[in-house]
Parts: sequence; structure tokens; C-alpha cells
Amino acid sequence: MKKEVLRLIFPQWQGGIIAHWMPDLPADDASLGYYLGAHLLNFLAPDVGQRTVEVPVSLDVNDRHTKNGIISYDAILKQTKAAMELLCQENPERIVTFGGDCAVSVAPFTYLMAKYSGDVAVVWIDAHPDINLPGDAYEGYHAMALTACLGIGDEKLMKMLPAKTKASKALLVGLRSWDEGMRERQVQLGIDGFAPADMKNNSEAVLDWLNVRGVTKVVVHFDLDVLDPAEIIAGVGVEPDGMKIAEVVRLINDISVRFDLVGLTIAEPMPRIAIKLKNMLADLPLLC
Repeated sequence: MKKEVLRLIFPQWQGGIIAHWMPDLPADDASLGYYLGAHLLNFLAPDVGQRTVEVPVSLDVNDRHTKNGIISYDAILKQTKAAMELLCQENPERIVTFGGDCAVSVAPFTYLMAKYSGDVAVVWIDAHPDINLPGDAYEGYHAMALTACLGIGDEKLMKMLPAKTKASKALLVGLRSWDEGMRERQVQLGIDGFAPADMKNNSEAVLDWLNVRGVTKVVVHFDLDVLDPAEIIAGVGVEPDGMKIAEVVRLINDISVRFDLVGLTIAEPMPRIAIKLKNMLADLPLLC
């Protein structure tokens, strides 16, 4: 079983425009926080002998030019291509992805959609819907990640992806924050969703939704900002009244028991304390 699972480290950070949300951190360190966060997630996760590969990601903080309505477009294009090439080379049956911004799910999820044609549902556990499009006011690609999985977005990026899913096979869980116009877009696209309160006692609402979809396989995107900041602040977003850690863990495990969990992404880590410790160590004698 271990050989069937590929551990994909994808420390992409360019999809986010986030420094202004963390004024206590140097702007470049905040932007690159996803990069450090992805490696920390990999370090902290149990070592169970899985094959591990890493998508090469640029660390050039000056390469932030907007093109086609997406910030750092050229870097994201290059990194998406590299991720797809790695996945095709490895040909995994299941993928665990450590990100990085939310867009790190796009390559592995669409790869799995192609591999298991028509038999995959997407459960997107996130405080935000991630259904922005190029041309919207917010130009971060991480906010366009779910629409990219639906095959909606920049033409050049969409052509790189091997498959897409229908909106009827995508579910938002833990949703409680929308940019302007995103509530209406969610309805227009026909994407169902559940609030954190719907997950308080059990996972039945999600399991029932999956049963109706008629699929056997599921991919799960877990954005750490879905978690309640009253319990832990692990992601960029700090939206009140989120899901508890135990609720998210229970939900993902319940899905895994009832369905074939072929993809799991943990995304949007922002290790604020680790960044501050790193900067402190860099200022100490004999270490610089």
C-alpha cells in the first residue's frame, strides 16, 4: 500500500497575495511562508516510507509581475508544468500533497481525475470558496484553485491540466468567508457547500452528498484556515467560528472509510512562530 501513495511536496507560494495580512512579519518572509510551511508539514508528518518528490519552486521574490489577471503568472505556469511532468513520470495511484498555497491541489487533483475518469468527487475543506477567476479584483491564483479544477480559468493554464470535474461533483466544507460576488458565483456555478456548524456532531451530511454523486473515489483539499482560530492559527486566514481540529480529522477519516481516498492536500500553512525564530537565529553571533 505504501508504494501506491506518492508524497508530493509542492511549496508554491506565488499564488498568494498575503503579506498585508501579517504586518508582524517582514513582507518577503510572509510571502515565502508557504515555502517554509510546506517543508514543515512534510517534516512533521509521519514517515511511513512513501515515495517522496518535490516540485521545484522559484524563490525569487521580485518575480511578481501580473499577467493575464494572475500575479506571478510565469512562475505559476512553469511550476504547474513541472508538477504535471513529475506526476506523469511517477504515475501514482494516490497522492498526498504538502503545500504551499491552495493552488497546489490543481495539478494532483486533475491528474487523479484523468486517471479515474468520471469517478472522482472533490471535497474542498476551506474557509473560502477559491472560485475567483482571472480578471477579478484579487489576482492571487490560490483563490482560483477550485475553479481551475472545474476547467475554468486562464486558457494556457487550463490546457496544461489533463482533466476537469463538474461543479456537481465539487463540495465546499467549512465555508464562512466570501470575497465580493463569490456567493453569487457559487450559486451560478452550482457548487454545494456546508458551514462549519453542519460538521459539529457528525460527517453524515458530507457522506450523504457523496453517496448521491455515485462515485467511488474522493480527493480532499484541506486548507488550514478552515480551522477555528480560537483553537489554533495555522494558516493565513483568521476567520472566526471555524471547524475544530477533531472535526476535520473525523470528516477526512470518515470519507476514507466509506470511499477510496485517492488524493489529500494539506495547504496554506503559515508558520508565523517558525519564521520569527528563523529570523532571530539569523541575527545571533556564530550563526551568521
